[in-house]
Amino acid sequence: MEILYSDADIVVCVKPQRVLSTDEPGGVPELVRKELGEEKADVRTVHRLDRVVGGVMVLARSASAASELSRQVRENEFGKEYLAVVHGTPAPQEGQLRDLLGRDKARRMTYVAAEPGKGIQEAVLSYRVLNQAGDLSRVRIRLHTGRTHQIRVQFASRGMALVGERKYDTREDPCEIALWSHMVEFTHPRTGKRMIFRKEPPRVYPWTVV
Repeated sequence: MEILYSDADIVVCVKPQRVLSTDEPGGVPELVRKELGEEKADVRTVHRLDRVVGGVMVLARSASAASELSRQVRENEFGKEYLAVVHGTPAPQEGQLRDLLGRDKARRMTYVAAEPGKGIQEAVLSYRVLNQAGDLSRVRIRLHTGRTHQIRVQFASRGMALVGERKYDTREDPCEIALWSHMVEFTHPRTGKRMIFRKEPPRVYPWTVV
């Protein structure tokens, strides 16, 4: 577990892919405790990444810090930026995706809804194409809402599934999903200082080609 920053209130780490964000055996909090050398440390999840997604993640080290960071997440004061590689080319090169999303709990899948209804929530993100190679595009994404599988579904529903996507696409790409938590931005719960942390994705396919 790579630790980017740690103090008495927070810890910022790089979540590996295929690791749960929540506090359970093998989850991010447990791995952070091991890295800190404090098996009984108070480490709390305040925002989640899908199990298959890796990248920058911030955790709280006290109840008060968790409360303040959770408030920032709820009130959209917590910035999250992702990098993704998608099949195809978004048009225009920079824009916004806005959908109504529902959740099929039985299948554990998110879907685009045609109209408002019970359990349907608006999903909004901004994107910018950074690079292209063949039929692949590297895209920077900023979330304005935090719906389950939001990025994956919004792009897949437009025929631009993420490379390595298994749940919302039938292609069998030879890699993990190309979705990476690139940046988090938040206000330190004690000092009030605005903090930004970034981490580039691993140098493996498809990040090495686009």
